[in-house]
Amino acid sequence: MDPAAPPPKRRGPARLADPRPLFEDTSATGASPGRGFGAPPPPPSASAAASSSSAAFGAPAAFLSEPVSSLAAAYGSSLASHVEGNDWQVRYQQDTPVAPRFDVNAPDLYIPAMAFLTYILLAGLALGTQNRFSPDSLGLVASSALAWLLLEVLSVLLSLYLVTVSTDLTPIDLLAFAGYKYVGMIVGLLAGLLLGRAGYYAALSWCCLSSFIFTIRTLRLKLLSEAAAEGVPVRGARNQLRLYLTTAIGAAQPLLMYWLTFHLLR
Repeated sequence: MDPAAPPPKRRGPARLADPRPLFEDTSATGASPGRGFGAPPPPPSASAAASSSSAAFGAPAAFLSEPVSSLAAAYGSSLASHVEGNDWQVRYQQDTPVAPRFDVNAPDLYIPAMAFLTYILLAGLALGTQNRFSPDSLGLVASSALAWLLLEVLSVLLSLYLVTVSTDLTPIDLLAFAGYKYVGMIVGLLAGLLLGRAGYYAALSWCCLSSFIFTIRTLRLKLLSEAAAEGVPVRGARNQLRLYLTTAIGAAQPLLMYWLTFHLLR
């Protein structure tokens, strides 16, 4: 070895190539740069949080809104059909009138019967406040009211027969329609007992007008609708007789209401 030659350079250990990892890191695929394997996910943005919260609360709201919307639609359709239809017309089921508990327009005897009994009791009270009460007078009031009621029903039946009107109105129906006026008579008597003659005339006038309109509109629908079903002309002679008969029955209600109550107050 030449002493003048420079000393040989030491070689360090050979650098091995980076070993290939045993498993590939797939967590960073599609992730934002700077995220390593196992790094926690970034906090959601405000828009994402809002959309997730709206989706979470939107499902129950949609679930609750569907029955409410369907109920509102059903109520609106039934209300529209009720307004478009005739509110005074009695409903039928298989050519038979519906029971009064299922149809408010169907005639029944409950209100007339209760009104008739209440009228008798109130007449006794009115006679007692004037020192004119006696069992005979109370019996006379009850018998006269019942006689006028039966006479009215028989007169209507006879008029329908003479005019040759074919209708499904039974004597019980006519008795019910004739008995509704006792409700107005009770109101008139109560007003007379509390407010005097002026209150009696005011209340009875309003009740007479209401009874007249009710009778006209109810019977007109029954008689004229059946006339239209029979093909009777609107301006025909028979149809005019139906109108006159309906008006006469309605006009008789205020007269009877006054006749059966005016003598009870002095």
